Amino acid sequence: MRKLLLLLVCLISPAIAQTLPGGIGQGYDGELKHVTSQLMDLAEATPTDKFAWRPSPGVRSTSEVYMHIAVANLYYLSVVGKQIMPAEIKPGFEKSVTAKADVISWLKRSLDAARDARAKETPKELERRVEFFHRSSTADAVYLRLIIHCNEHMGQLVAYARMTGVTPPWSKD
Repeated sequence: MRKLLLLLVCLISPAIAQTLPGGIGQGYDGELKHVTSQLMDLAEATPTDKFAWRPSPGVRSTSEVYMHIAVANLYYLSVVGKQIMPAEIKPGFEKSVTAKADVISWLKRSLDAARDARAKETPKELERRVEFFHRSSTADAVYLRLIIHCNEHMGQLVAYARMTGVTPPWSKD
C-alpha cells in the first residue's frame, strides 16, 4: 500500500508542479512577482466604467481598493527607509485618483518600487529594527506584510470583479 501511495505521489507531483503559477513557493521575490502579475492583470481586465463600482455606499470602490494598495505599498517602503512618501499623497488621495490609467500607473509604480527596494536589501539589512504601527519590527517583517496586504485586497478585488461580470484572467482556462 505504501509503495502504491508513493508511486501515485511521484506521478502526480510533476503534474501539480506544472500547473502552479509562476512565483508560488519561490520565496519573497516569487510571491511578490505572482501577486504583482495578478493585480496588474486584473486591473487591466477590468473595464474603465467598473473602476467606480462599489458593492454598497461607504465601501471602497474598485479604484479606491487599487489606490489603497498603492499607497500602502509606498508607506511600507517609507517605514523600511527605502522611499519617502510622494508629496502628492495626502489625506483623501486614495479617493481622488479614479481614472483607470492613473490608478494602474500608481499601482505599477508602487509594486515596482517594492520589488526594487527588496532586491537591494542584504539578509543583514532585512534584520534591522524599524518602527511599524507603533511597534518594533524588522524590515523583513514589513516587506512580508506588504505581500500579505496585497493578497488580502486581491481577494477583495476578485470578489468585486466577479460581482461586476469580470472573470480574472488567470481563471479563464
